[in-house]
Amino acid sequence: MSPAFIRSRWPRQVWSVVLTFFLIVLAPFLAQAQEDATQKQRPRRVLPSESEPQDVIKVDTDLVPIDVTVTDSKGRLVRNLKKEDFKLFEDGIERPIASFNVEKIEGAPRPVAIVFALDLSGSMTPEEIARVSDAMREFSKRLAEHPAVFAVMIFGMRVKTIQSFTGDREKLERAFERLAHEPNGMSTHTYDAVDDAVRMLARHAPLTRAHQSVKRAVVVITDGFPVGDVVSPETVIERANAADTSVYVVTMPSYTHMLASTNMTPLPTPLDVSGLVEKTGGRSVYANERDLGPLFRAIAEEVATAYALSFYPPIEKRNDGKFHTIRIEGPNGLTLRQSRPGYQAGKQ
Repeated sequence: MSPAFIRSRWPRQVWSVVLTFFLIVLAPFLAQAQEDATQKQRPRRVLPSESEPQDVIKVDTDLVPIDVTVTDSKGRLVRNLKKEDFKLFEDGIERPIASFNVEKIEGAPRPVAIVFALDLSGSMTPEEIARVSDAMREFSKRLAEHPAVFAVMIFGMRVKTIQSFTGDREKLERAFERLAHEPNGMSTHTYDAVDDAVRMLARHAPLTRAHQSVKRAVVVITDGFPVGDVVSPETVIERANAADTSVYVVTMPSYTHMLASTNMTPLPTPLDVSGLVEKTGGRSVYANERDLGPLFRAIAEEVATAYALSFYPPIEKRNDGKFHTIRIEGPNGLTLRQSRPGYQAGKQ
């Protein structure tokens, strides 16, 4: 039986599913091949040594912050909760909430620091890059009332910073315009890009500004198939938790062109399976619509409306060198997403 005959008998949708399955199965092997080629490179440690002070992420365990996003049964953001609506548990024991911030405190919008990380690995079409640039403009405009700074990174074979943190809209606009002229690469170093973004936030976006906690976030726009990374997903998650940073992932339609002509539900990508989003309190969305503006505005709104809680751990736990869990509870019927599951105490 010839392949041509088989193709004529199988519907296009079936072929799409079969090919997508093989892509997902082969992705780990491709990543392993890339990893073997980079094993001689310096591994990225979760907490660099004292010889690398510029990379050290310090967590003030005297006051431990955590962001919480709250939605109702229909997925709508809940904005009107008060401090007394929450309970905070450390290692299963309830602790007093020391501070509580919402979107605005006495009329002052909460500061935010955002890193855009755009996948230019070759799977992104010029049209998609243009649409993403417009959507990132919409995102930044949604946060115009907030004291906000933005940075722009691209990644493919390597990670490159196009624009360091700035609140200057003209600089940001020039960065967006440059995206279409940047070279592509065949690998997709997604975790390396998020790792660099978290490091940038830890070094240049302080946890507090004008007596308010700063919301830190990385917005990743990608095809969802990381290949060739040096750093592991577990390391990135651990570092993001230490920096109290949430990761939001926008998966573009190019994640599988084979499903573009069908109405099938997108299959989970390796990036989804890694737990990067869930374990940092972010959100993963699929950009199935041509107009990305509403989608990015919704993410910006969610970033800006997270509740910021913090507490003081008992003195005996602040420097015991152990990991301590944090659990936040809210009113019944609501869904809570935490920016991290706990904190790593320092060690004397």
